[in-house]
Amino acid sequence: MEKLSHSEVVNLLLQLASMLILARVFAEIARKLKQPAVVGEILAGILLGPTILGSLFPGMFEFLFNSNQMSNIALDGYVQIAVVLLLFIAGLEVELNIVLSQGKKALSISFFGLVIPFAFGFIAPFFFAEFFGFVEGNRLLFSLFMGTAMAISALPVIVRTLMDLDLFKSKMGMMIVSAAMVDDIIGWMIFSIILSFMGKEANTLGIGYTILLTVGFAVFMITIGKSLINKVLPWINKRLAWPGGLISLSLAACFLAAAFTEFIGIHAIFGAFILGVAIGDSKHMTERAKEIIHQFVNNIFAPVFFVSIGLKVNFFTNFDPLLVFVVIVVAYVGKVIGCGFGALQGGMSKWESFAIGFGMNARGAMEIILGLIALEAGLISEKLFVALVVMALVTSMTSGPLMKWAMNKNKLA
Repeated sequence: MEKLSHSEVVNLLLQLASMLILARVFAEIARKLKQPAVVGEILAGILLGPTILGSLFPGMFEFLFNSNQMSNIALDGYVQIAVVLLLFIAGLEVELNIVLSQGKKALSISFFGLVIPFAFGFIAPFFFAEFFGFVEGNRLLFSLFMGTAMAISALPVIVRTLMDLDLFKSKMGMMIVSAAMVDDIIGWMIFSIILSFMGKEANTLGIGYTILLTVGFAVFMITIGKSLINKVLPWINKRLAWPGGLISLSLAACFLAAAFTEFIGIHAIFGAFILGVAIGDSKHMTERAKEIIHQFVNNIFAPVFFVSIGLKVNFFTNFDPLLVFVVIVVAYVGKVIGCGFGALQGGMSKWESFAIGFGMNARGAMEIILGLIALEAGLISEKLFVALVVMALVTSMTSGPLMKWAMNKNKLA
């Protein structure tokens, strides 16, 4: 069994230490400015990556991130685990009973909030593919990815925004959360199937079987799987050390589900997400246990992932102002019109509909994960990846203020 040499271990530890320290510093600065921690963590990556450190001190950047291939492979393994865990905790946020309790209004917002942004995101890249950075390959898959990227929201960012505005437990807050949950489940399923069509996953089953197994796995986990989890969790809580037993077995189940979907040709993140939905929806998975897992992932794994984004590309040389502007406009118009129209159809007022559209527009971590996987799969260019990252940051930073503005307008109306 091959192992890291002495110098490679030192290099890996220096990489992790520098990434975690800088991520924490910038996350705290972001919090002080009332912005999501992810904004600070990505800026820390841009500072550590080829954009800043690589330009100003190329020798230091080369020593830290390009001097040992094996330590970079180990770091990539760490980042892959971080992505899986991030989708797992995103799944923990999903509460199916809330989705069902909101009825037709939430379904209307979810439907139009998925279909209309998807249409905007699909049509523009399909007819103007070269502008969006498409060079070669399957134009249809490229356009499907862009449609999916425009349709998915960031549930954790939405929940945090609603909490900050003291709307999380309100009727509007529950409708937004419910619609975002449905959109995310469908959106991640579509994206995973897109990856399988590309043939980038180790898939020997065929597309038809892969899609059938994916849908079957999702249905099984939120019905029979959830029922089994409800029976097992009380035994775990009673017989094993708490919270250690619950956390370790939950993460083990997360990795097994991720391994299964990776094996059938669907990205590992989908298995982790659906497993998170099944466990998080159990009445025996306490809020305290969820919070412990969140703290573990968000402070140890997530910062390294978001810093690693800045190491992938040079944000200065790959920043295309017109492309960034167009991607942001398509994201805003599609999501706000889609969700707003769905809210109007559900009987909400004009300004309430705008507020729901702005609330659903936060993309955050999910959009960035989506973009990074597509970049590594060769589906999108570095310039488009930078545009997607900037769009995710801008929508996350403006979602709360715009929603607050619309709510104030609604009070005056």
